[in-house]
Amino acid sequence: MIEIVSLIVSKGNPTWVQTVKNYARCPGLDSKDWQKLLLDQDGPRLMATHLPIQLFPKSYFTSKAKIIYVIRNPKDVITSGYYIGKHLSLLNNQQTFGEYLHAFIQGDVTWGSWFDHTIGWLTRRDTANFLLMSYEELQRDLRGNMQKVCQFLGKPLSPEQFDSAVQHSSFSAMKENAMSNSIMLRNPEDDTVHNIPLLRKGTCGDWKNVFTVAQSEAFDTVYQEKISRLDPGLFPWSEYC
Repeated sequence: MIEIVSLIVSKGNPTWVQTVKNYARCPGLDSKDWQKLLLDQDGPRLMATHLPIQLFPKSYFTSKAKIIYVIRNPKDVITSGYYIGKHLSLLNNQQTFGEYLHAFIQGDVTWGSWFDHTIGWLTRRDTANFLLMSYEELQRDLRGNMQKVCQFLGKPLSPEQFDSAVQHSSFSAMKENAMSNSIMLRNPEDDTVHNIPLLRKGTCGDWKNVFTVAQSEAFDTVYQEKISRLDPGLFPWSEYC
């Protein structure tokens, strides 16, 4: 989504996304390093966050700022989080996938419970400055959903600009772009900053290659208990994955 919005704002011109790191184009609220970048920017700004709604700055709720909230099949979230964490050494090297899955279900992971996070932010879904998107729908129809983002942001593009934005926000283009395929992390042991490759497969349903049948069934039971009061139509992954 950072790449999509960056390209829409730059009217499809890929120069910005090819010369400026993603976290500099769209700094996050989740760390002091990124907050410093935000404070140095003027005018309308792009921001990224993983914060749950209860920790989000209260000023947003009385502002005209717009939020695009991207949801994804939680089984794929777990799979992606596990491999990224292992790659970034954020997890104990001895932690098995089963142990990580248990921690995820308990909400004992970075940014807390996926269930609480999702349920909390979905309370905003009927407000004018909130757009709900899903990873699965972006995979299924990138062009159509990018058009929704353009409309939501009030940023219409010419056909040529839009084609360029779609082309350069594809997973293959992002993975080849060193400015997009990276994440900035600070090592707490020596306070050094590192740029680490971020993108892995960019597919839906990779959880099927990781979960055992028993793990999948156990997660489904918890999922139904936690999400049962919400409209199943909000979650398209059962249809596409």
